[in-house]
This record gives sequence, C-alpha cells and structure tokens, in this order.
Amino acid sequence: MKNTLSRRNFVIQSGALMAAACVASSPTPAFAQALPVSGKPMPINLGICSYTFRNFNRAQLIAYLKQLNITNLNVKDVKDHLPMDPALEAQALADYAAAGIKLHAAGAIYFRTPDEADIRSKFEYAKRAGIGVIVAGDPTPESLKWIEKFVQEYNIKIAIHNHGPEDKFFPSPFDVLKAIKDLDPRIGFCIDVGHAARANANLVDAIHATGPRLYDMHIKDLTSFSSRESQVAVGEGIMPVRDIFQALIDIKYPGFVDLEYEIHADDPMPGVIESLAYERGVLAGMGYLTHA
Repeated sequence: MKNTLSRRNFVIQSGALMAAACVASSPTPAFAQALPVSGKPMPINLGICSYTFRNFNRAQLIAYLKQLNITNLNVKDVKDHLPMDPALEAQALADYAAAGIKLHAAGAIYFRTPDEADIRSKFEYAKRAGIGVIVAGDPTPESLKWIEKFVQEYNIKIAIHNHGPEDKFFPSPFDVLKAIKDLDPRIGFCIDVGHAARANANLVDAIHATGPRLYDMHIKDLTSFSSRESQVAVGEGIMPVRDIFQALIDIKYPGFVDLEYEIHADDPMPGVIESLAYERGVLAGMGYLTHA
C-alpha cells in the first residue's frame, strides 16, 4: 500500500486552501465575489478522538477543538473528558453543548469480562450522553452475548476496535467479521487503520468487507507497517489515505473518520494540525470542498 498523493501536490493544494481561508477570514474583495465556488460537497466527516488530548483537561480540549475548527468528537473517559460518574458526565455534556461540540462516539470502552452489570453500566453511560456508537475495545468472545443483548435493548451500536497483532481476539477487521457475522447487525466495526495495517489487512478490502456495519474509523499514519512505534503525523508515512477515502466514498460511509494521534502526548497540536491539513488536502485533490 502506498500513499498516492505526492508531498509536492499536497503543498500546492494546502497553499490553495490556506489562501482560500485567508480570503474567507477577511472582508471579501469585490473581484472575489464574482468567483464561483467549485468542488463537490465533502463526502467524508472528519472528527477527532479525545484520547489525542489525554494529557489535557476538558477545558483545554474544547479550546483545542475550536482552534482546529473541529466540532465532531469521539470522546473517552480520560482525564475529565467524559466521566462515567453521572453527575460529572452531565456537567461535561453541558460544557460540550455550550461549545457547539457534538459527541458521535464514546470510546474506546473496554469489555474484557462477561459481567452483565458492568456492560450495562457502559450502555447507560452512552445513553445518558445521547451517543449512538460505542467503540468497543478488547471485547472477549464471552462478553459478546451480553453486548448483543444490550445492543438490542438500548438500540446503541457497538463498533469493535481492532488492535493489531497484540490483540488476542481482534487483530484486524477480518477477525472481527468472523466473530460477529451472525450477530445483530448493530454490532459492527471501528477500523483502526494503523493497527489493521500492522495486522497485514488490506485496508480497501476491509472497508468493502465491513460495508454498512462500519460505524467508526480511527486514522493515523506509520512509516512502517511492522512497527507500532513508527507513528507519525498523517501524510508523513506510508498510509494510503487517498485509497482509504475513496473506499469510504465507494461504500457511501456515513460515519466519521476520527484522527487518533497517539504520539507527542504533551504537545500534540503541531502533529494534529499537520494531519488534518493533509486529510483536507487529499480531499481537495479529489475534487471535494473542505470548507463551507
């Protein structure tokens, strides 16, 4: 798999986008008012995982999201981002609503034991937040029967997150597929492209195989598909971002592509900014509008 957007073309496209942003942020000159807007509506919903900002509190997280012009958040119970405690959770939800931030997924939330009460509590957590997708980390085969029961009771989707070669049960999306093919269709997938690539999964094939049961995606980049420690900003590695986006467009994926930037935890913003700029640059190069 090879990243098909050259750095040179990306720089050209990013420059065009930056110029457009500058025009948009200043009084519109008379000559620009006559220029037609070109490009197709963007078919990919870009979001971010709050785990990216795991060393920062909720107020700092919200401030970063405003800087990034990102309003779609996959939130996790880390720091005070979305606590499991109902009262603390309610305050967090109020803060996000006031900031115009929409929570589309919760997780990763772990289901390592087939404990009925524990699993129910996690569905209650998502229900209180009005979140329709739980990104499930490391569910055991034994826990799947309870997960299926609560998916049916709460009508909340489960997106099982593959965790690469280290994952005992679900290294790649294809391993998830084998385990859930006969279960309620609301039990589906969160493809983590970095972990999936390290598990030797063909990412385009995985997207097509999961199809309508793909409920979330985590995007990152690596310089080597054999090294977990080789993560870099999106666009600096070998992740086939354009091919991934095209596959998502082909299946009419309605969910979110959430940046999960797991390096430089104490100073993530430079890499996050670069990653989002690259993703938008890829989409612009494919002929899509990446701004209103």
